[in-house]
Amino acid sequence: MKIVVLDGYCANPGDLSWSSISSLGDLTVYDRTAPQDVLTRAQGAEVLYTNKTVLSAETLKQLPDCRFIGVLATGFNIVDTKAAKELGITVCNVPAYSTDSVAQLTIALLLELCHHVGAHTEDIHCGGWKRSPDFSYSLFPSMELAGKTFGIVGYGTIGRKVGAVAQALGMHVIQTSRTPKQTEPGVESVSFEELLAQADVVSLHCPFTGENGNMINADTLSKMKKTAFLINTGRGQLVDEAALRHALDTGVIAGAGVDVLAKEPMAADCPLCGAKNLVATPHVAWATPEARVRLMEISAANLRAFLKGAPVNVVNL
Repeated sequence: MKIVVLDGYCANPGDLSWSSISSLGDLTVYDRTAPQDVLTRAQGAEVLYTNKTVLSAETLKQLPDCRFIGVLATGFNIVDTKAAKELGITVCNVPAYSTDSVAQLTIALLLELCHHVGAHTEDIHCGGWKRSPDFSYSLFPSMELAGKTFGIVGYGTIGRKVGAVAQALGMHVIQTSRTPKQTEPGVESVSFEELLAQADVVSLHCPFTGENGNMINADTLSKMKKTAFLINTGRGQLVDEAALRHALDTGVIAGAGVDVLAKEPMAADCPLCGAKNLVATPHVAWATPEARVRLMEISAANLRAFLKGAPVNVVNL
C-alpha cells in the first residue's frame, strides 16, 4: 500500500518518528508540496496525509487509487470532503490532540499582555536595570487578573480547558457558543453581546464556519471595554485584521494576543504587523512536542482503524 505525506514538516520537522505510519505501508514523506506538484506526488497513493496542502474536488477526481485521506490537524477545510465522499474516499482528522498546548499558549499571550515579560527581558539585556536608580522599574503598566472577567467564545474542549485555567487564576469565566452548552461549575453562559460588554479578556476558541468570518470587527470591538484584551488562538478569519489594527492603534481596546492570521504565513501587507500593544506568535499553539506526538499516534490509529473496516474520526460521513 502506497502512503504519501504531502506536507509533513510542521508536524514532524525531524524530531519525531514516522514509524507508526510507515509500518502500515510504503511511506513517502514530503516536507512541503507546492500546488503544481500535488497530482504528481499523490498519483498512485491509496493513502494521503495532508496538513495544509489543499485537496480540491478537481484534484481528488484525478486520484483514482486514493481511498483514505488523513488530515494532520483538527481543521479539515483544506479537503473537499463532499467530493471525497462522492468518490468513496474516507477523510479523518485528529481532534483534541493539542488542547493542553493551545490552552497554555492562550494564557501565555494573556500573561505577556499583563506583564510584558519579553520587553522587560530585552531591556534588561540592553542594560536597563543596570542604569536604573531604583531596585524596581516598569516599562508598561501591569494588570492583576484575579477578580477580572474572562470571556470564552466557543466553549468546546479547548475553551473549557482555558476556562479552567482562568478560574485557577481567580477570574470569573463567562462563555458564549453557537449551541447551548452544559458549562463547568462557576462558568456563566451569556450572549455574544453580553460577553463583549462584560469581559476584561475576550478569547476566541470557535472554528471558522464561513458565517462567523470577521465576527470581531469595528462594531464588535467598539462594544468591548477600553481596558480589555482580545486573544485569538482559534482561526485568523474570525478577526477583521484592519479593524483590529485601528482599534489597537487608537486605544479602542487595550491590547491583543494572536497566534493565527487570516493569511499564513503573514502577508507583506498584513495590517497587524507593527500594531500597538500586540503580542503575536506564528501559529505555534498546537506544536509542542507532546502535542505532535499525540498527533502522530492518532493519525496512525485512524489509518489502522480504517484498514480494519471500522474508521474513526471521520469528517465526511
